[in-house]
Amino acid sequence: MIPRYQKILFGVLLIASIAMAVVLVRLREKNHQQMLKGEDLAPTVAPAVAPEEQVTLMVANDSDGTLVSEAHSLPLPKDSEASARAILAKLLEIYAASGATHPVPGVARAVQQVFLLPAPVAKGAPNSAGELAVVNLSGAFADGHPSGILTESLTVESICATLHANLPNVSEVRFLVDGQQRPTLAGHADLTRTYLTAELPGTAASEGSKP
Repeated sequence: MIPRYQKILFGVLLIASIAMAVVLVRLREKNHQQMLKGEDLAPTVAPAVAPEEQVTLMVANDSDGTLVSEAHSLPLPKDSEASARAILAKLLEIYAASGATHPVPGVARAVQQVFLLPAPVAKGAPNSAGELAVVNLSGAFADGHPSGILTESLTVESICATLHANLPNVSEVRFLVDGQQRPTLAGHADLTRTYLTAELPGTAASEGSKP
């Protein structure tokens, strides 16, 4: 014969189990309704992608030491600094491709940031509307760059010329590596100086179009 206290204990446990089951069922129904509501509020179309714009890349050619103008179409953000970084990323992507005329190993986010600042005005000189572009390269890119006066100079000059071709107000360019000043790119090209876009060497006349 089952003692009375055990019957009472069994009844309490049974009631608790039933109550718990009811609570779990209601929670499940509530979560399901919230999921359905979230689906109703979800966008039915993909978010808009930035429209493609034509940009000019000044691509280096090691065979004759020139910069060749190439037209490309890229989706660009509206922010000028982010746009400049995207353009330079495409330039370095070309250098990392097989058969590049200026081969440079590619790394992720080789160009970390591009800052656009008012160009400093020398004392006594007239005010200038030009901009100073500060290009912050990654240490991995600089460390993996081939060493040599020609190859390093072409990389630096092509970056400066590409910035000026797409942002004509950029009159000066400076370089950082991982946010710090670095003496050279890979032992030769001076990264402590300010590059004036007006003093860049001439470019080749040929122009390719790669949409």
